[in-house]
Amino acid sequence: MKYIFITGGVVSSLGKGLTAGSLGALLECRGLRVCMQKFDPYLNIDPGTMNPSQHGEVYVLQDGTETDLDLGHYERFTTSVLSKRNTLTSGQIYESVLQKERNGDYLGKTVQVIPHVTNEIKERIYAAGEDADVVITEIGGTTGDIEGLPFLEALRQLALESDYKNVLFIHVTLIPFLRAAGELKTKPTQQSVAKLREIGIQPDIIVCRTEIPISDDMRQKISLFCNVPVKSVIEELDLKISIYELPSLLHSEKLDDIVCQKLDMEAGECIIQPWENVVEKIKFPQRECTVGLVAKYLDVKDAYKSVYEAIAHSGIRNDCKVNVEVIDAEELEQTESISEFFKDIDGILLPGGFGNRGIEGKILAAKFAREHGIPYFGLCLGMQIAAIEFARNVLMYADANSTEMVPETSHPVIRMMFDQRNITKKGGTMRLGSYPCKLVPGTKTYEAYGSAYVNERHRHRYEFNNEYREIFEAKGMIATGTNPDLNLVEILELRQHPWFIGVQFHPEFQSKPQQAHPLFSSFIAAVLRYQAGR
Repeated sequence: MKYIFITGGVVSSLGKGLTAGSLGALLECRGLRVCMQKFDPYLNIDPGTMNPSQHGEVYVLQDGTETDLDLGHYERFTTSVLSKRNTLTSGQIYESVLQKERNGDYLGKTVQVIPHVTNEIKERIYAAGEDADVVITEIGGTTGDIEGLPFLEALRQLALESDYKNVLFIHVTLIPFLRAAGELKTKPTQQSVAKLREIGIQPDIIVCRTEIPISDDMRQKISLFCNVPVKSVIEELDLKISIYELPSLLHSEKLDDIVCQKLDMEAGECIIQPWENVVEKIKFPQRECTVGLVAKYLDVKDAYKSVYEAIAHSGIRNDCKVNVEVIDAEELEQTESISEFFKDIDGILLPGGFGNRGIEGKILAAKFAREHGIPYFGLCLGMQIAAIEFARNVLMYADANSTEMVPETSHPVIRMMFDQRNITKKGGTMRLGSYPCKLVPGTKTYEAYGSAYVNERHRHRYEFNNEYREIFEAKGMIATGTNPDLNLVEILELRQHPWFIGVQFHPEFQSKPQQAHPLFSSFIAAVLRYQAGR
C-alpha cells in the first residue's frame, strides 16, 4: 500500500481538498485505484451540528455519515463512494480512546497522546485502503495548529514504520504577492516547511498556491531552502474559469509523474482528455442563463457548495453557462415588489436549511415561480416550502406551515417524522444517508431519471404529512416519488406547470462534472426552454 499525506501551511483555505481530489483524479486517469480520506483536528464528533455560515455545508455520504465539504470534492473528482472510514475528527479519536479506557482495554496503563491517540489515527489510515493501490489523506487545518499536532505525529510514526518507502508528503503552501513591493515572497513557505520539519516531517513535494506564475529562480530558491528537488516545486495558479481546470494544470506540472516515480508505482499513461473536455465545455458554452438561488446562509458561499457545483455540472451537460444570482430570503419578506428580484431570472432554486429565519421570503419565491410558470427546484426544505405555499394559496389553508416553524399550526402539511419525536440529541440523529425512492411513470421526474427506482441521500427530520396527500393530488400537486418501505413522500411535482419539482433529499450530493445529476440537468434544460419563450 502507498500513502500520500497532504498538509497545508501559512493560511487556511488554500485548496488542499481540491489538490487532493485532483491528484486522486490524475492517478485514476493512470489506472490506479484511489482511496480518499480527510482528517479534521476539531473536537466535534462531526460537522453535523456546525453552523453552515461558519463552517460551510455538511456533506452527507451514502452511509449517512455527516462530513466536511472536502469529501464532496473527493467524490466529484474521483469515482470513490466514501463512507465513515474515510473521515476522522479529533472528537472521534478521543471518544474512541476514552471508551477503550473505560472498558479496561488498556489494562490499567496511563492513557496518553503517544501512543494511544496516535495509534488510533494510524489504525484508521491502515484500515481505509483495503481495496486501493494508494491512500490520499488530507490533514485539515494549518501546520503549527496545536490541535493538529497528534495527527502530524501519527504521520511521522507511520512513515518511520514503513521505512519511508511507501509514504509521500505533499505540503500545500502560499506564495503571497505583495502589491506594494510588486513581488512574490517565499519566506512564508520557508517558515511553514521549517515548522513541519521541526515535527519530523520532510515534505517530498511542495505545491505553491500563487496569483501569478513563479519564476525558475524562485523555484530554485524554494528547492534550496525547503530541501526538495526543483522539479518537486509545483506551481498551482489561482483558477480563472473553474476548479475543474486543476487536474490538467497539475498534470502539466507533472505532479502525477513525480508521485508515481517517488512511490515506485506501476501506472499507465495519464488519460487526461475527459477533464480537458469538461473544461472545454465550461470555456465555450453555447448559451447562457440565470438561476436565482433563494438563500438564508449568505455569510459563506461554501454553505451551498454542492448546490453550486451541481448547477455547474448541469450547465456542462446542457452546453450552457449558468449564472447564479443569490437572493436574500429575508429581503423578499420586506419588499413591496417581489417581481423586481426575479425580472432577470430564468429559474428559481430553493436549497436546504433549518429554522424559521427567511421562511416567509422563500414561500413568496415559491408562489412567484408557481404563478408565473418559472422553473422551480426545491431541495429538502425547498420541497417543504413548495408544499406550504401550495396549501396556503391553492388549498386556502391560510395558516398552513411546518411544525418546525409553528408547532401549533392547525394545518401541519410538514411535520416531524414519527421516529424523530423522542430524539433529544442533535448530532447524527436525523434521517441520514441513501434511501430508495419509487417513481411514478409519465411524470417529469420519471422522464428525468429514466428509471422506476433511484437511491438518494437524505438529511432531515421533517416530512410531508400524508394526511394531506389526497387533497394535494386532487388539486394538481402530486407525489411522484415515495419511499417504498415507509410510504414517505420524497418528491412533489406540480402537474400543470412547465417544471416545478421539490425533493426531500439532496441530489446535489451525487452530481459529478462528467455526469450531471439527472434532476439538475432536467431543471437547467427547463430553464433554457423558459428563457427561449420569455
